[in-house]
Amino acid sequence: MDGFDPVTSFGPDVARRYDDDLRGDEAETVDFLAGLALGGPALEFAIGTGRIALPLSQLGIRVDGIELSHDMVARLRQKPGGAALDVTIGDMASATAPAQYRLVYLVFNTIYNLLTQDAQVRCFENAARHLTPDGRFVVEAGVPSATVRGNQFVDVERIATEEVVLDVNRYDPVTQILDESHISLTNSGVRLGPISCRLAEPSELDLMARIAGLTLVDRWSGWRSESFTAASERHVSVYARPASAET
Repeated sequence: MDGFDPVTSFGPDVARRYDDDLRGDEAETVDFLAGLALGGPALEFAIGTGRIALPLSQLGIRVDGIELSHDMVARLRQKPGGAALDVTIGDMASATAPAQYRLVYLVFNTIYNLLTQDAQVRCFENAARHLTPDGRFVVEAGVPSATVRGNQFVDVERIATEEVVLDVNRYDPVTQILDESHISLTNSGVRLGPISCRLAEPSELDLMARIAGLTLVDRWSGWRSESFTAASERHVSVYARPASAET
């Protein structure tokens, strides 16, 4: 996308509005992760404003984070309990957190924020470096083949009397880059929400895991352990070291 910079894309305006439109599945996300953490500690890649990390930490689990955006971390620090979380500023594909963890996780398509295959592989390798021998790495992401409809498409996300929200997309199947902008139209003006992502099918992520010395343990279509099928639009994948490597 012309003019898009991943380093500055989650600036103060985005951080301020980030929690305005929650998906509604945060509670089951936290429950699922807590079940894998087994008391922790846990590490969130791209911890953002702490919408998952903070309620997870309130269950008594130590949660650390890695985050590229200073503005997102500043918003996290403003929330109750946010100042107590240890957050490393840096790229989740390379930054080093201060411990090893029973659980490393990234949610909500965050793996796609890394715009090359190499960077995504390095993210898996970084997760593996931070895992305890019996640890788990959890990735939640959309299934591209279930959501991408041609090289250009528009979704209507919201229609109200005072606002229309459109999701405008352009996809390059060669680079697997999806350029996307959430466009809000109101009587007071237009607001753009641009982002670029590199999409990857679950099978490609599984290969990345193998390169990092991990293997797929479970795959679900949601945080309530719903079965993953050909109709699933997202997946929650759990990776670990092969059993022989844990002993």
